[in-house]
Amino acid sequence: MNWFFNLFTTKPKVIVICGPTATGKTSLSIDIAKQYDGEVISADSRQVYTGLDIGSAKVTEEEMDGIPHYMIDIADPREVFSVQQYVKMATSIIHDIHTRNKTVIVCGGTGMYIDSLIHGTQFPEVPPNYALRAKLEQKPTTELYSLLQQKDPRRAKTIDSDNPVRLVRALEVIDAIGVVPKVQKKSKYTTLYIGLDLPKDQLNERIRKRIVDRFENEEMLQEAIDLHADGLSYERMEKLGLEYRYITRHLQGQINYDEMVSELTTKTIQFAKRQRTWFKRNKKIHWFNAMNDQEQILNLVQEFIKK
Repeated sequence: MNWFFNLFTTKPKVIVICGPTATGKTSLSIDIAKQYDGEVISADSRQVYTGLDIGSAKVTEEEMDGIPHYMIDIADPREVFSVQQYVKMATSIIHDIHTRNKTVIVCGGTGMYIDSLIHGTQFPEVPPNYALRAKLEQKPTTELYSLLQQKDPRRAKTIDSDNPVRLVRALEVIDAIGVVPKVQKKSKYTTLYIGLDLPKDQLNERIRKRIVDRFENEEMLQEAIDLHADGLSYERMEKLGLEYRYITRHLQGQINYDEMVSELTTKTIQFAKRQRTWFKRNKKIHWFNAMNDQEQILNLVQEFIKK
């Protein structure tokens, strides 16, 4: 009966695997799940959308190897899926996994999802200011980013500087309430944070290779073509992350094939840097090289689970 009593008197244990793109998070999460009877909750803001498979590096059924995965393929890409929706659904899933006495593993590179779910970060509820939006939307993306740097340098370091929608929204929030303070509640979970990273040159090369590989077999390009044919507008695809943004520009004739690959590679490397900046703020994260530190990681997980 002790396990039943503890279920309701102790905080659920959660293992978080985070870090920049292309560092081996998915593979590690599955390895840990296999060894410690775990189930995986994705923390990726694009993998929630159906059809965004190759461009989001979505884990395949074969890669899952029988391990249950959640928060994947749950939203229509034509509609915006919010952080609040993610937290509500993922919180319920954590509770379900915990009550079945399984190991909860949250894995992904979307820092806002992870912070909102685990840290309890609160985001202000600011209604749309359509007059301000109309004014800001007339400005080039570079000017929007420059404005954000002036008004909230901290937010500017972690935002996608090429995403006008996010830039406009950030400026809209600042206009309403000023710089957003860091507000955190006491976490409902006992959490082990495992951060994966690689030396800069090594990670950059992995990013380049992954992008080239996806384009060489034409699967990623075809995926975008199929999404558009199924009714996903180019305007919406621009907002669904770097891969879809630059493919969309290529399909519309704004850039050629080589420019698409080159610009996407450069922007993805910059994106990985922003991810690193976001996660480095959390001093509770234990950082590892997934290529070399597998044994140390598994030892840390074992200690955490036994506590």
